[in-house]
Amino acid sequence: MPLSIKPPDACRWDAVALGEVMLRLDPGPGRIRTARQFQVWEGGGEYNVVRGLRKCFGLRTAIVTAVVDNEVGRLLEDLMMQGGVDLSHVRWVPFDGIGRAARVGLNFTERGFGVRAAVGCSDRAYSAASQLRPGDVDWDAIFRREGARWFHCGGIFAALSATTAALAIEAMEAARAAGTVISFDLNYRPSLWKWQGGSARAVEVNRRIAPLVDVMIGNEEDFTAALGFDVPGLDEHLSALDPSNFKRMIAEARRVFPNFQVVATTLRHAKTATRNDWGAIVYAEGEFHEARLREDLEIFDRVGGGDSFASGLIYALLAGKSPAEAVQYGAAHGALAMTTPGDTSMATLKEVEAAIRAKGARVVR
Repeated sequence: MPLSIKPPDACRWDAVALGEVMLRLDPGPGRIRTARQFQVWEGGGEYNVVRGLRKCFGLRTAIVTAVVDNEVGRLLEDLMMQGGVDLSHVRWVPFDGIGRAARVGLNFTERGFGVRAAVGCSDRAYSAASQLRPGDVDWDAIFRREGARWFHCGGIFAALSATTAALAIEAMEAARAAGTVISFDLNYRPSLWKWQGGSARAVEVNRRIAPLVDVMIGNEEDFTAALGFDVPGLDEHLSALDPSNFKRMIAEARRVFPNFQVVATTLRHAKTATRNDWGAIVYAEGEFHEARLREDLEIFDRVGGGDSFASGLIYALLAGKSPAEAVQYGAAHGALAMTTPGDTSMATLKEVEAAIRAKGARVVR
């Protein structure tokens, strides 16, 4: 059965996301440990999706988050304003002078090159967003008075604290009651779950969230570590990605959670930090659809590739395209996002559609 999506003229927002937005400090081609300067970007798993929907695909999007009200928070605001995502549902938290009560999360990320893998080092404890809790957001205003066609959240936000997981559930219950489509990207991060029980705790939390989800997104590690499904045929290094294994996994996920109307997974084989095989599979309406595999895809900055896959997929579904088309939009947008620095996409819709048609990289004049 196709997703039941509200028409654009019935809603103020095409998509709304709930999540933390951090500052990414990027040492460029060098290392974090030896850097003398950093490029600053904004980014966050849930935010990246609605930013892509706004900047690449031209949709009306908003972010629900919390930001501390100081100079660093206003820098984050300035970056988000450039991204075009509406900030009217940002909760501004007073600054106590030293960041003991609340702060802006920082994410130091180096891109990697060749045999040197990308490295991330987060400094995000006690961030304003991690302290959001049920009752902090007027969901009726968003989903009923303003109206939203699509709501997106993810496992990164759910992992920040017990209160953020509860808030995600509260938001999804309100979205479901209002007839808004709900997507969730599992986005398992071991560093976020380590202090609270590891994968076992992630499975417990995400299995409370899963019954509320219409569109479930994730890669091979997400479905195993965050939802507890085994993927036969994968070794510990994930060196061989057989799509048939994922089809069995998706079938099992839908057996346990029949509410999943769409299940999407990216397929990645990281040969080196700068050469990946990249593909995707979507299950919808009783069938599997695969994006063409891009072998030896050249990677400039891999961070955000999965988020851009999600935004391309969501755009296509909102636009009324078929699941077979949607997986191609997602895979092409994710591939393009990894050709530029930063967490967020710099691609255009025209470039995405050219990549789907497998047009070459000849100079455009």
